[in-house]
Amino acid sequence: MGAWDIGHFDNDTAADFGRRVDDAEPEKKADVLRTVLTAAAGTAPQDYLDGGEEAIAAAALVAAQCPGGEPVTTAYGPKKPLPPLPADLRPLAVRALDRATAENAEPRDLWAEAGAEAQWLAGTAALRAVLAAAPGE
Repeated sequence: MGAWDIGHFDNDTAADFGRRVDDAEPEKKADVLRTVLTAAAGTAPQDYLDGGEEAIAAAALVAAQCPGGEPVTTAYGPKKPLPPLPADLRPLAVRALDRATAENAEPRDLWAEAGAEAQWLAGTAALRAVLAAAPGE
């Protein structure tokens, strides 16, 4: 993972994902997020999660529309506004974050190797808190 900062879109994979969200038709943007969140959340707990950066970025986009969520303002995120996202993405995003921050997940390993695991985990925990507090249906 080529990363230049600790933000949810501050790595090559997440920045590419932001462009993919922009390229999707407005009515398909939620589907793009759902696909990456489902892939991460659906990885069996005993299996190693390769990747996960896209799911974290998707969770940030979902959290941005929740009460208390922070807007995604980085230059590396989507440039076009997202339509209102379905509430059922919120619990899915929580499950994806739980999987991406697990002991056997590549994002966590990479941030640990970089010496920034605690800072990265704090950022993802803040996202999770916003998502978990928001109504999911």
